[in-house]
Amino acid sequence: MRIEWWILLSAFTVTTGILFFIPKNKIRLAVVSFLSKQTITFLIGAVVVEFGLIEYPVRLFASINRTSFTYEYYVLPVICAVFNVWYPTNKSTLIQLSYYVGYSSVLTIIEVIIEKYTALIKYIHWEWYITWITVCFAFFISHLFCIWFFAKERRRA
Repeated sequence: MRIEWWILLSAFTVTTGILFFIPKNKIRLAVVSFLSKQTITFLIGAVVVEFGLIEYPVRLFASINRTSFTYEYYVLPVICAVFNVWYPTNKSTLIQLSYYVGYSSVLTIIEVIIEKYTALIKYIHWEWYITWITVCFAFFISHLFCIWFFAKERRRA
């Protein structure tokens, strides 16, 4: 088995393991966050691939979709769910900004390493900082959606 398939299998395994760290009282938030992030990454990912900015030479469901199913439909939404579940709501703006920077930076660094050393992703007309900006923006939109979605519930309590 090629290293790319081991990485995909590891990504699914590690990401699934991360789900067990979501507290039971925040599962609804995690699900809403997961689904909102899937919507965002579906739209952005499809546009990026269709415009030929990024290519995914090795991917699951290659005959159905040219985007990375693993990253855009599972790994990134799960990470976003964890992001929203553990978001430091009652902390300072600096800590909240650091939270965005930290998550976006770690995901971008991992992607750059994967792009450089494997055939899982190939940047065509893309740069690492575009990944960082889009990941950060997608986290922000997902977080705003979760705030909006649960606002009525917070007003009732």
